[in-house]
Amino acid sequence: MDEALLRSLTPGVIAVLVRRGADFAAAEDAVQDALVEAVRGRPSGPSAGPLLRSAGGDPVRDAKGWLVTVAWRKFLDATRADVARRRREDLVDAEPEPGRAPEADDTLQLYFLCAHPSLTPASAVALTLRAVGGLTTRQIAQAYLVPEATMAQRISRAKRTVSGVRFDRPGDVATVLRVLYLVFNEGYSGDVDLAAEAIRLTRQLSARVDHPEVAGLLALMLLHHARRAARTAPDGSLVPLGEQDRGRWDTEAIAEGVAILQGALARDRLGEFQAQAAVAALHADAPTAEETDWVQIVEWYDELVGLTGSPVVRLNRAVAVGEADGPRAGLAALAELDDSLPRHTAVAAYLHERDGDLETAARLYAEAAHKAPDLAERDHLTRRAARLNTRRRH
Repeated sequence: MDEALLRSLTPGVIAVLVRRGADFAAAEDAVQDALVEAVRGRPSGPSAGPLLRSAGGDPVRDAKGWLVTVAWRKFLDATRADVARRRREDLVDAEPEPGRAPEADDTLQLYFLCAHPSLTPASAVALTLRAVGGLTTRQIAQAYLVPEATMAQRISRAKRTVSGVRFDRPGDVATVLRVLYLVFNEGYSGDVDLAAEAIRLTRQLSARVDHPEVAGLLALMLLHHARRAARTAPDGSLVPLGEQDRGRWDTEAIAEGVAILQGALARDRLGEFQAQAAVAALHADAPTAEETDWVQIVEWYDELVGLTGSPVVRLNRAVAVGEADGPRAGLAALAELDDSLPRHTAVAAYLHERDGDLETAARLYAEAAHKAPDLAERDHLTRRAARLNTRRRH
């Protein structure tokens, strides 16, 4: 058993404890204590063997069952030491016998608990990314562009809010979808690979919830995931969509995503995830970058602007307009947006490059590199600036 496996089991174990009666915050603390015990109890050295061992030293075969048993005992220890012990006597006396953990996947139910109606959407997303997605507080803070201390307080407040909430109360589907999409996007950061898990959970949600937006999100994930192998070069550098080797795209995932999207669109209840999936499908349908139907993509972005009003959508639309109607039309659309938007400078650089203004483009690429949120994007933008400067000198 390795630490990655234990991490993947954590959401289900938290859910088991909550279902048994532990409040959310206490359940998470108990599971974290159990994980610490697992790591500390492992023999050191390259031949240490399995991470989990029984009291007799034999490897543990049922990792989830071991975690449930140890975490539940940690919770009971904390409960017995608490001043409110008398209010929980029945719970303490009812300690279940150790045994194999139930095979049911509780992770999706835990998503719904984290998306409880009493939480704001931002708090629900943050709590789910922390408790279910396994992201650190720092990673979530970076995603929200807020200080780590601010995010820590937000997560703590959210945990207190859902403590004591009945586990069978439903959460908000729209919030769960936003959470799943954020987890999926985090899967491409290179730090935490959660994309496949987000797809698995979205498939599960789609089987349980008959809603076109759930199908739209699943289609969107599949279409993006299909391009994953082509997104980076052998040296780890980013490869822009227009330069990707389309022979490396997963055609089966594309076909499945398109089929799911078509079924969702046929229900005539358009939502933002369906519209985003439609854009992704048009990219996937083009045999080459030059054959991309940018006119249709602009139309879908117009739909998205109407659905969301998002400045980020408007930024992406400016790129599409630049491709469909020429870079100067794209720059005109970009001029209507706040230049403090993330990646605004990078988009401006790209459109100026397409317009033939290499000097301005190189300067803006260098400026965008300083604002890049991660090393891979920073290196990519720096390379583009250097390439244009080389072209100008020759």
